[in-house]
Amino acid sequence: RLVSKDGRCNIEFGNVEQSRFVFLIDIWTTILDLRWRYKMTIFISAFLGSWFLFGLLWYGVAYIHKDLPEFNPSINHTPCVDNINGLTSAFLFSLETQVTIGYGFRCVTEQCATAIFLLIFQSILGVIINSFMCGAILAKISRSKNRAKTITFSRNAVISKRGGKLCLLIRVANLRKSLLIGSHIYGKLLKTTITPEGETIILDQVNIEFVVDAGNENLFFISPLTIYHIIDKNSPFFHMAAETILQQDFELVVFLDGTVEATSATCQVRTSYIPEEVLWGYRFAPIVSKTKEGKYRVDFQNFSK
Repeated sequence: RLVSKDGRCNIEFGNVEQSRFVFLIDIWTTILDLRWRYKMTIFISAFLGSWFLFGLLWYGVAYIHKDLPEFNPSINHTPCVDNINGLTSAFLFSLETQVTIGYGFRCVTEQCATAIFLLIFQSILGVIINSFMCGAILAKISRSKNRAKTITFSRNAVISKRGGKLCLLIRVANLRKSLLIGSHIYGKLLKTTITPEGETIILDQVNIEFVVDAGNENLFFISPLTIYHIIDKNSPFFHMAAETILQQDFELVVFLDGTVEATSATCQVRTSYIPEEVLWGYRFAPIVSKTKEGKYRVDFQNFSK
């Protein structure tokens, strides 16, 4: 299938002529799309690398100004940075400067303009690195893509009568009490077709209109909904039958778009159904009931039954 049950797309790009360096132009999106293990590697490497690089620079400043113990500085000698005795102490001073710890043991003096410039430069660059990397982590955590994981579809679609018409029905549920605002449901039927000219089109897309009893726009998505597609003469399912549907070659991809109430970010949930997952002549078991206390109860044990 092209789209897995959890919404991931099974597709591979080959022989792309553009260089992969074009992804560095949109570095923000590239960082956000990385897996967590790669993102954390970059996060740690960015900080450790900048600390060590500036540690080398601070060591170079102390070496050029002959502040190190191996130069045997005089008692009246004023170093550029107090208490830098080697590469390790230079690294520690770089760390303290960039993360603004300020232990008060090592500090820049007025002796060297180079050291003052390096201090300013590292402070500014450290703020930029902190903003970018921490912003990337926060954006990764708060992506609406994660909200989509709390929207679930039934394992199977069913075909049965609804309101006197033959319909294809799918059940969808919101596992959170917060709503998806402005939700919109639609589908695409993917199949291989041959044009009158003899051209074979793989993954040809046909629009599938889904509705609920209150329409397919601005759904009140607080409890599970059963969406349905009316199988009429304009439907691609019109010429299928219970005996032949398993011999068909198609994939039905269902999309749900909406705005997350908590963050106002848009998200998309998708899943797919192949012929083996479309059951002809079945209905979904009821899952919403009313308790004695007057509450509405949703039994998710029967969600896909």
